[in-house]
Amino acid sequence: MAHKPTIYKVELQLVDMNRDIYTSCKLTIAQHPSETQERMMIRLMVFGLNYHEDLQFSRGLSATDEPDVWECGLDGQINHWIEVGQATPERIRKAVSRSPKVSLYAFGRESDVWWARAQDAFKDLPRVDVWQFNAEQSAKLPDLVGRTVSITMTITDNEIFLNRDDLQLTLGFKQLL
Repeated sequence: MAHKPTIYKVELQLVDMNRDIYTSCKLTIAQHPSETQERMMIRLMVFGLNYHEDLQFSRGLSATDEPDVWECGLDGQINHWIEVGQATPERIRKAVSRSPKVSLYAFGRESDVWWARAQDAFKDLPRVDVWQFNAEQSAKLPDLVGRTVSITMTITDNEIFLNRDDLQLTLGFKQLL
């Protein structure tokens, strides 16, 4: 019998000082059985960093031909393809052929090694931004997880400040490409 995803309900209060966005979103996030809570929370961070009214979570790990998060227009065209993790240059090359804008967000302790090996292949790809989250800080993201939670996410410069009840975390990120 196949395992089913775990469903989480998140009320996200988003304050993006970099883009002057102040909004509240009620989100449903499905955690794939093979997905860690850290990765699921990174998807939530990526949603906030790229917030747009048409942005949505895709089927993610359940669909190999879709990104983790995407912005699709009314015509079904993918306007922004957003990957989480250590994607291969081949996968990102395919994404570039399907979307005018592609972003990749790496995280975890191995992301430095991955980037050292992959960066030359990514430099030749047009319209691709590559970002990296602070590994030590992202490892604490599962502390925020709850089946139904309200999280305040404040983005300023290259830091995300997160509040859930009496728990506060900071998550740094930087652009690699």
